[in-house]
Amino acid sequence: MTPSLRCQLALGLAFALSSSFAAAQDVPASDAEVLQVLDTVVVSGIQPGPGLWRVEKDGRVMWVLGTVAPLPKRMEWNSAEVEAKVAAAGVVLMPPSVNVNAKGAMFGGLFLVPSMLKARNNPDKERLADVLPAADYARWQGLKAKYLPRDGAVEKRRPFLAAMELRQEAFDQQDLSWRDIAGRVVSRAADKADVPVERPSVSLVVENPKAAIKEFASNPVDDLQCFRRTLDQVENDLGTLATRANAWAQGEMAMLRDLTYTDNAQACTDALLGTGVAKRSGFTDLPARVQAAWMAAAEKALATHAESFAVLPMARVVGASGYLVALEKRGYAVRAPDQDDAADDTPVGAGAPTDAAVDQKR
Repeated sequence: MTPSLRCQLALGLAFALSSSFAAAQDVPASDAEVLQVLDTVVVSGIQPGPGLWRVEKDGRVMWVLGTVAPLPKRMEWNSAEVEAKVAAAGVVLMPPSVNVNAKGAMFGGLFLVPSMLKARNNPDKERLADVLPAADYARWQGLKAKYLPRDGAVEKRRPFLAAMELRQEAFDQQDLSWRDIAGRVVSRAADKADVPVERPSVSLVVENPKAAIKEFASNPVDDLQCFRRTLDQVENDLGTLATRANAWAQGEMAMLRDLTYTDNAQACTDALLGTGVAKRSGFTDLPARVQAAWMAAAEKALATHAESFAVLPMARVVGASGYLVALEKRGYAVRAPDQDDAADDTPVGAGAPTDAAVDQKR
């Protein structure tokens, strides 16, 4: 099982949201070349990189780097501006995270691993053919033949995990990667300039981890919508995601803002946080708690330092639930990288793709 799929498994076992913030393994960059993905060119080599969002109040400024994933495997970006802003900052905020601790689990949960591995499969030894509607399974078979032709074990997996494994292989074949380019650059710049780094986090303790995993393993998950939307990405949106990666790499904010694609994240999160074990373990309010933790850290940084710096996934920057939109509502001035300070007073969330817009695409 790949590292990212292990993260997805942890997510699926109701120890869920932590994987959403996990950094993927770095892949070394190589010399510039052009790669063809479907009919979309995936760039590599040195690119200008994205611009920075600006949050300001009472003369204090926070610079925010919005990130996207996946990105081209062999891409480098010109990070001089980011490194300079980090060096001038009083503090750097990395993306928020969730720390899940298993109460009483020895050696960091080592003894729970066999149970976790079992829980990744469908209950009662059912296979995908047994749990999926016929039309969905036929669609799965076509994509599996293309991306996972020799993987028989995946047929035992829960639908959402099987779909995630398929998607990862599709991205890999198309030279797209989940590597955390931005986080690596920012962390190194902060370390070099001796700037403190903070990671806003929320901690949860699972009181009876063995029982929680057993319950999860023996019950189905309502993950059909997650499964379908993940397959939508693989079947229809690899080219769009490559274009999105290019737009980020080349600093094309207008293109990045206007692109719509199938986003499976909400459907998958809803499926997993809707399980009984997740509800009883206190996971259902995690998104709100994570946002509150980041907002508190951001407002403290803006009140304390003349300049600060933050890294956030683009999905948490803009849109109806964007963190910068929330800051704007609290009276902070927020400017997008391509926004004219003097002439453009459009709210930062305006024009951002919504779930409804993405759904309408289909």
